Amino acid sequence: MSSDATTAVPTVTVTDVPGPLGQEPAAHGLGTSLPQAESRAKTEGTFPYASDLWAEGLLWAAILRSPHPHARIVSVDTSAAVAMPGVRAVVTAADVPGAATYGRRVADRPVFASDLVRHHGEALAAVAADHPDTARLAAAAIAVEYEVLEPVTDPEKAFAAEPLHPDGNLIRHIPLRFGDPEAAGEVVVEGLYRIGRQDPAPIGAEAGLAVPRPDGGVELYTASTDPHTDRDLAAACFGLTPDQVKLVVTGVPGATGDREDPGFQIPLGLLALRTGCPVKLTATREESFLGHAHRHPTLLRYRHHADAEGRLVKVEAQILLDGGAYADSSSESLAAAVAFACGPYVVPHAFVEGWAVRTNNPPSGHVRGEGAMQVCAAYEAQMDKLAAKLGVDPAELRMRNVMATGDILPTGQTVTCPAPVAELLSAVRDFPLPPLPKDTPEGEWLLPGGPEGAGEPGAVRRGVGYALGMVHMLGAEGTDEVSTATVRVVDGTATVICSAVDTGSGFSTLARQIVQETLGIDEVHVAPVDTDQPPAGPAAHGRHTWVSGGAVERAAKMVRTQLLQPLAHKFGMSTELLQITDGKITSYDGVLSTTVTEALDGKELWATAQCRPHPTEPLDDAGQGDAFVGLAFCAIRAVVDVDVELGAVRVVEMAVAQDVGRILNPAQLATRIEAGVTQGVGAALTENLRTARGLVRHPDFTGYALPTSLDAPDIRIVKLVEERDVVAPFGAKAASAVPVVTSPAAVAAAVRAATGRPVNRLPIRPQAAVAAPQG
Repeated sequence: MSSDATTAVPTVTVTDVPGPLGQEPAAHGLGTSLPQAESRAKTEGTFPYASDLWAEGLLWAAILRSPHPHARIVSVDTSAAVAMPGVRAVVTAADVPGAATYGRRVADRPVFASDLVRHHGEALAAVAADHPDTARLAAAAIAVEYEVLEPVTDPEKAFAAEPLHPDGNLIRHIPLRFGDPEAAGEVVVEGLYRIGRQDPAPIGAEAGLAVPRPDGGVELYTASTDPHTDRDLAAACFGLTPDQVKLVVTGVPGATGDREDPGFQIPLGLLALRTGCPVKLTATREESFLGHAHRHPTLLRYRHHADAEGRLVKVEAQILLDGGAYADSSSESLAAAVAFACGPYVVPHAFVEGWAVRTNNPPSGHVRGEGAMQVCAAYEAQMDKLAAKLGVDPAELRMRNVMATGDILPTGQTVTCPAPVAELLSAVRDFPLPPLPKDTPEGEWLLPGGPEGAGEPGAVRRGVGYALGMVHMLGAEGTDEVSTATVRVVDGTATVICSAVDTGSGFSTLARQIVQETLGIDEVHVAPVDTDQPPAGPAAHGRHTWVSGGAVERAAKMVRTQLLQPLAHKFGMSTELLQITDGKITSYDGVLSTTVTEALDGKELWATAQCRPHPTEPLDDAGQGDAFVGLAFCAIRAVVDVDVELGAVRVVEMAVAQDVGRILNPAQLATRIEAGVTQGVGAALTENLRTARGLVRHPDFTGYALPTSLDAPDIRIVKLVEERDVVAPFGAKAASAVPVVTSPAAVAAAVRAATGRPVNRLPIRPQAAVAAPQG
């Protein structure tokens, strides 16, 4: 996929959507398109990110990384680096005063490699100097003697290979058993699928500032998405107590996964503690690619059984996740992959084997839609195979099998949340198709490959494909999901204090809307996030909308009671009989009417509250258990043009219908869906961090092709189903992950339809998009 003509402007269109989406927004409150408070500063380039920070006496850091994916470290000589003018400190594994390993889920990753290097780019040492160039030169001057070892890069070979880690090569195995293993269908299709290594590729690379404190502690300024966990990990490695380390969250320059890996933060803090000076680290793009986690490359084998009418009887699958050198979130990703291996379909019998293994490939971890995206591409390819074998329309075959509320997942969990999958599929199926190229003036027709491409109009074929996807919301398998928030009102202005990090999801705006609606106060601010505030947990799986938003709502309602109680007492009525609308307080009978400002009368009000959803449980030895708090669903119809001689693909249109629960901010919701679809198109066509024997090839935006605005298709949001989840605050669902999960499968299905090729690998390579031979 390459850039198309500059005259083509991708559009996002909203049609047939209930509620306020696309309507003129009201002044404030839920359901309105309140803009982000920092929108102007970000647009003008004045919004401060970690890379913009500065402190008196600042030193600069650089990290030495391994050029090998697997090697034994014979010796490390830092003398040349230490002797360089301007170098203030060099730290290695021997200089880590506390825990030598860390990990957000499993503490299996060393701060600095000491005995073995397990992946290309692993950190070995860090340098602090008075100039960034000096720091880089000093890092390069550290002499490391390696005994290069044979890397294990094929996850299938990891089972029999020598252990790469003291914990072994197997991170987790989940066998799922559901139904009768002897069940069989009249029609059987099989497939082998491979999903590549998508990178989060944040436009703003990792950066941070560490400032030592007089009490022997340190303050870290980074764009962390899970500040309290990162603070605790850093403190353990520093040999300090958590209260001696403060993490201040700076502006987050994009996050579709975990940001600011502790592998960046911990060396920074060690250098600040060693030198007694502020130390700053700004990663290069290459360091960013080498240092953070990526989406799990996955190998999937499937066998689907169906009856003569196309109704699913049994699904058998084997799923192998390449976790890279360390465990990170592989266990959670595998659980999602196994649980959703059959998709949003009713399957009476399912037998799935899932494994996550260590290799010498780059580490894998949390990326939006992890686990669910990989299996969606595979099970939807299987549905297309079934439709072709039965001679049934692909959309119709899916409609015969869709899940609904009350159905049972292969994990044995009953779907209690709204699951309007049939309604979503109907919406995209019935939406008018875009005009064919023959109906478009030739001057406006965009060929696959762009206006300067070598393609011929006669070689272009159009394809239409469908996909249904699902994701879980919040943490899973017994994760204690809790968040705390405080709402304070002083002089008619409200402040929200909550350590939920806004990664671009719009939580800060949502918090303002909640308080505006609950208290009728226009001026609402959200305090900057740091670890002096109570924990709110990680920014993932839509949890801040649910858990942190719920905590803000509860705190705001407690303040509302404090505000209304004196009035209710004065007029001899319950606070439930009073309402706040547009900054005015009125009673049900009209006797009382005053403004919020008058009722406040200079008082200071505040309340703190928590939100904790109902508990979940781990999957058992048969892959059974109520592992998820809630689910969200999406249907996408992709339309593509394929040059079947060159294998070039242009995504013409993506029609999206999504289960959103409730629309809280129409503009932000549309933006989240658009971004998710575009990220999914990248996974389908261009994004793959390639490796050769464990070495990352071209770790930059020249070798790693992100879709640009010119690559983005027209995105038509044809339906947003507002069926509220009764157990969720506001009834809203996660919005951005499920289109990421669904869109790659939809694009692959459309290419399949255009070319007749099986398309069993993502991203789709040009040779896979060349038309199948006839006859």
